[in-house]
Amino acid sequence: MRVVVIGGTNFIGPYVVATLHRLGHEITVYHRGQHEPELPRDVRHIHSPLAGIPVLYFPSEISDPAPDVVLHMFPVGADDARAAMARFAGVARRMVALSSGDVYRAYGRLLGTEPGPAEPVPLDENAPLREALYPYRHMAAGPADWTFHYEKILAERTVMRHPSLQGTVLRLPAVYGPGDPHRRLRPYIKRMDDRRPAILLQSAQAEWRWTHGYVENVAQAIALAVVDDRGAGKIYNVGEAETPTVADRVRRIGGLAGWKGEVVSLASDKLPPHLRSPHESHQDLVVDTSRLRDELGFTEVHSMDEGLRRTIEWEHANSPTTGDPGVLEYAAEDATMR
Repeated sequence: MRVVVIGGTNFIGPYVVATLHRLGHEITVYHRGQHEPELPRDVRHIHSPLAGIPVLYFPSEISDPAPDVVLHMFPVGADDARAAMARFAGVARRMVALSSGDVYRAYGRLLGTEPGPAEPVPLDENAPLREALYPYRHMAAGPADWTFHYEKILAERTVMRHPSLQGTVLRLPAVYGPGDPHRRLRPYIKRMDDRRPAILLQSAQAEWRWTHGYVENVAQAIALAVVDDRGAGKIYNVGEAETPTVADRVRRIGGLAGWKGEVVSLASDKLPPHLRSPHESHQDLVVDTSRLRDELGFTEVHSMDEGLRRTIEWEHANSPTTGDPGVLEYAAEDATMR
């Protein structure tokens, strides 16, 4: 099978490309060339300065030879999704587009942009979507900033409603693992490495649940959706089968890291400001991933413990230059515990 990957050079992408290559498929990666990760030697690269987010331009050589399936790693909204669908209609047989769990109304409940009680979880693919669009527009520098146009709900609609090019949408969880640009687990691992006696969590946050996915498992799910045409016309949640609370996840990391401290939950007003969550943690973000497992036969390639272990090892080998807690943060946490 010939696969064109739009993007695919940052964090999740190289794992997806490596998985597809291992399965014996012919891969072309279309990107700017600003990131050149270590990919299999026979992966074809097409570079263009116009391949930045959002991707609106596709050179002629991208369809020579014609791909069977196109994988769009980061469609931002309606405009770039429409450009991709128009470019590959009549060329490819299917478009696989990556979306996010932030499309659900539950996410709006968490942000406080969707009034109402907490949504019941787990959320399956038919759960209500947000009504308030553009959740990150307030963070954008202006219309030239891609976050101004970010709306996965509109990207999904564009992909799934095209009259001639079949679509598959994958709603991704919070993805962690080696290469994670968000360093989602770093705050806990760093404190464990520093032998902190306690990790402090806001009480509501300690019991909060948010579906995660280890990067190699997520890449396996994406690759499976690319190669299996049974996914045509379908939307799938991706993520771990069981979602622990934040406190339980931290304890699990601690056990693997050999940490002897304790997780302590406190009311928000008892915590130092840097540990207070801005969100309403009464709304869990837990998704049901059974459709992906039942219809496409997805199973994790690594257990949760193995994924966490690999993440810990990567964090040990790749300290960031900024962002780690320092003396002042630790002093504030110590004062809270007295």
